[in-house]
Amino acid sequence: MNTGISKEIIENVIIHDLGANGAGVGRIGSMVVFVKNTVPGDVVDISNINKKRKHIEAQAIKFHVYSDKRTEPFCTHSGICGGCSIQNVNYDYQLELKHKIVSDAFLRIGHFEGLTIPPVLPSPQTTFHKNKLEFSFSNARWLLDSEINSDKAILNRTALGFHYPGKFDKIVDIDECFLQPSPSNEVRDFIKKYAITHELSFYDILNNRGLLRSLMIRTSNLGETMIALIFGTHEKKNIQNLLNAIKTEFPKINSIWYFINVKQNDSLYDLEPLHFSGDNCIYEQIAHIKIQLGPKSFYQTNSSQALNLYQIASDFAGIKKSEIVYDLYSGVGSIALFLASKAKKVIGIETVVESIEEADNNMKLNNIVNAEFFSGLVENVFIKDFVSNQGNADVVILDPPRPGIHPKVVEALLEVAPARLVYVSCNPATQARDIASLADKYDIIKMQPVDMFPHTFHIENVVLLKLKSSQS
Repeated sequence: MNTGISKEIIENVIIHDLGANGAGVGRIGSMVVFVKNTVPGDVVDISNINKKRKHIEAQAIKFHVYSDKRTEPFCTHSGICGGCSIQNVNYDYQLELKHKIVSDAFLRIGHFEGLTIPPVLPSPQTTFHKNKLEFSFSNARWLLDSEINSDKAILNRTALGFHYPGKFDKIVDIDECFLQPSPSNEVRDFIKKYAITHELSFYDILNNRGLLRSLMIRTSNLGETMIALIFGTHEKKNIQNLLNAIKTEFPKINSIWYFINVKQNDSLYDLEPLHFSGDNCIYEQIAHIKIQLGPKSFYQTNSSQALNLYQIASDFAGIKKSEIVYDLYSGVGSIALFLASKAKKVIGIETVVESIEEADNNMKLNNIVNAEFFSGLVENVFIKDFVSNQGNADVVILDPPRPGIHPKVVEALLEVAPARLVYVSCNPATQARDIASLADKYDIIKMQPVDMFPHTFHIENVVLLKLKSSQS
């Protein structure tokens, strides 16, 4: 069968960049070529050439030069699993790549020239740094090249792991992951073994059926663990037996939850969490603030770096005791509560109702009396009348999801005109776009990229904006 893959060999292709999927980027004439498992500075021969409309995909079959930016991946799933797409380049170069992402976004999208962007703040930990992981079950795991090319029959197609990049219906089976501390690997491997032994059905995403759908594991910097299993059907006996087996095998797990999700999407926000055993929450400590986390909580996933991120935001904000601070997209209230001791009052606004409830609980937990949280779409709540009723906005903290802030929020900021804005973003592209739309009234004073996500292209960036003197 003609697969469209050419076995032609092209020699001495120079890799000069990395693509967003982690593949090395070279050129063949006028065409861009993406070559997996290569890094800038490699010189390779390529084959298995797949010509697309605007680019070429290929495999390296021989290395003439190995780049000095290359490093040996520490994980056997590197290059296959989508979790750590640039694990094969050294960490210093990862930081250079992330700095370039921020710089390019503000130059090409925001059209800001001459900005001074400091080096990326490295993550204190580059392995076992995540406090939350979500694994997916599948009855049709991604097959390795060695399996496909083998004459042996493939009998086991079950998987519990991460999505193969670009394939929504294929899961890479994970036997050891270096992203999250113990007992993450132990819990995941136990559940998979139990499921196979007891013939529990793994999820079939194409037909939306199967008992075992996904697994969420939270760990905290206080040594606590929460798990939540998401089931695709309500098989009461099988669910209870599995959860009891987990509880028996891991008696130190603090909190066990589960969800029943029969929908065709993986979102949990419209589902009811069902408590099975242990505590209702686990706790995370960030400086002087203790944060309560439930199965649906949104919180920064790199605990050690989150403290640095919040401290940078606090330093940028320069809050005085007489000032009122608004925290838009406030989540469980962690940033607002972290800043509360410096301000006259902090006001958080968050879309997810459960997060507002958690923020209120966290406020009480920390005996904070000068904070208040409101639920609703930020663009509908943060309007001039609301600010007039709650008090003048001296400082606004923005920490939106990846799509950035709503145009109505931009309009409200321009109308309310706080003296200072601190914009925290995990997407420099939408951040640069949003800040450009504020440029008539605000100047960029400084920024600081922060690496929250080692071995990926993701980068957090904090920007301080100050109201122009002519607007004061």
